[in-house]
Amino acid sequence: MARSRFDICLDEVLRHEGGYADHPSDPGGATNLGITHKTLARWRRISPWWKLPKSAVQALQRAEAAKIYRASYWDRVQGGQLPAGLDLALFDFAVNSGPDRAIRMLQAELDVAADGQIGPLTLDAVEAFAERKGLGPLIDALCNRRLGFLNRLSTFAVFGKGWTARVTAVRKAALSAAGTTSNPTIKISQWRTLMDILNGYKTYIVAAFMLVAGLAQMLGIDLPALDSGSAGHLIMEALAVLFLRKGLKGDIGRA
Repeated sequence: MARSRFDICLDEVLRHEGGYADHPSDPGGATNLGITHKTLARWRRISPWWKLPKSAVQALQRAEAAKIYRASYWDRVQGGQLPAGLDLALFDFAVNSGPDRAIRMLQAELDVAADGQIGPLTLDAVEAFAERKGLGPLIDALCNRRLGFLNRLSTFAVFGKGWTARVTAVRKAALSAAGTTSNPTIKISQWRTLMDILNGYKTYIVAAFMLVAGLAQMLGIDLPALDSGSAGHLIMEALAVLFLRKGLKGDIGRA
């Protein structure tokens, strides 16, 4: 008996989710097979969620996890209505970052109303996009949007390497399932994503350059382009920029 697309996609998701973990920097807290403490408590109708002991999360079995994945993620993104490949890309995105965000980013790429619901209009847009440009470019674009979102998260420094590897693997598996490969024209989108990432760090890049230049002058290395600034001033300005940037980010985060 042939395996369903849900089973095949779930294998790929679980390959990245792994077993039990309770990382202090992970906002999801205790997690097993990708199912968080809160998600499991909600599934079992236990409220408040912290009344469910972490030992229950640790003891979670694949059979129950599969039911949660199907009801809360696969059915939510209408995985059974999507073409092979796109179903995996959207399903894994939903598991990792929430169904609503994953669906809205797909809808933004399709240029339809981003309401977070996969309905006839979105499904028709998927079909039309695939007929015009092929399914590969849509999978690539969705994965690029996902990477762009992940790179803007404050926890990217901790989990970024793993997230990037996961999206790379899912992209490859999704394109293979769709019977296609990355479109060379998608490099433009990837370059735009990279520029968006660097744009968020441009203040730090400038400050780091000023700091290095100041230290170089203190060591006696001549930098003609910076004759007008003393080593001390460059270092102080660099530190001021860094601390100001950190303070502004903190204020914005609390707003």
